[in-house]
Formats: sequence, C-alpha cells, structure tokens
Amino acid sequence: MSDYHYKFEVRWSDIDANRHLANSSYVMYCAQTRMAFMNQHKMGLKELSYWGIGPVILHERYSFFKEIYADQTVFVSLEIAGMSEDASIYQFVHKFYLPDGTHCATAEATGVWIDTMLRKSTTPPNDVLEVLNEYKSEKVKILTRADLKDLPFKPENVEAFHKRNTFTWKKDKNENAAD
Repeated sequence: MSDYHYKFEVRWSDIDANRHLANSSYVMYCAQTRMAFMNQHKMGLKELSYWGIGPVILHERYSFFKEIYADQTVFVSLEIAGMSEDASIYQFVHKFYLPDGTHCATAEATGVWIDTMLRKSTTPPNDVLEVLNEYKSEKVKILTRADLKDLPFKPENVEAFHKRNTFTWKKDKNENAAD
C-alpha cells in the first residue's frame, strides 16, 4: 500500500463559531484530498471527462478526536479501505493529522463510479483500478451491492411540500378572513 497525504494550512474562513475547524471544512478537505490524489494519478477532470465517468459519494461519516485551529497545518491522508471486485464501489478513509503526528479525526466516504451520460453506476477503466489497488489498505474490505443497501439511511418520501400548505408565504385561510 502506498501512502498519500495532502497538506492544508487552516484559514480563518475554515473555522466555525467555536474557533475550531468547521464540520463543513472537514468535508471540503476530504473532497480536495481525493481530487488532488486523482489529479496526481492522472484521474483528474480531463481524464474523467474522456472516460465519461465520475465518482459519487453516497455516504460519509466522521469521528473527531482533537480540535484543529486556525493557522495550524493539517495533513489529510487517503487510503482505499474497501472496494468491490470490479471497483465500481469504493470506500476511502481519510485521517487528519497535525505535523507532530497527532491524529485529530477520521472520515470514511463510500461511493460508486457512475457513467456520466447514463447516470448509472459503472466499472472504472483499468487505469483507475491500478491506482486504487496501489492505495488499498492492508485490511481492505471487499464491497458488494449489499453493502450499499446496508448504508444507515434509506429514502423516505413524503407528500410534496407544495401540496402541504406549509410554506410561510402562503396565508392560512383564517388569516385571510382577518384582513
């Protein structure tokens, strides 16, 4: 397994009201780490467009251990923790470290490759498969479609909101009578 890290200088705009790295910044740092990794390994937007594929994150979760503050340097690692046999399903694990090696957080992102024209999952080309195999963890999990069905949240459709009369700009019938 190869090791990949991306370095960030924490900016004031990355901080929340508690003066530590905002949750949304963790998400953006992980996404930037993945895209930098893909660019470095000739899987950037140009190549993805040529192949007609794109990565889609279906589920992402985080565990936080130590706060990260403005003006600190943080390194975000990337490893492939899970992958289906055809690599159509993948799972990245990102770990956030301070320069002294302090482990601050871990993120896990599960996704699929999609055909950008058909909007359906697909198998990536061998170029992608080779890179993913190079960055697999020693304990890589073989993923299947069942793993996607086991993700913790399921869609639960509700009545269309425009039919619910819940928008604030609509007046209640009783309010109209008072006018």
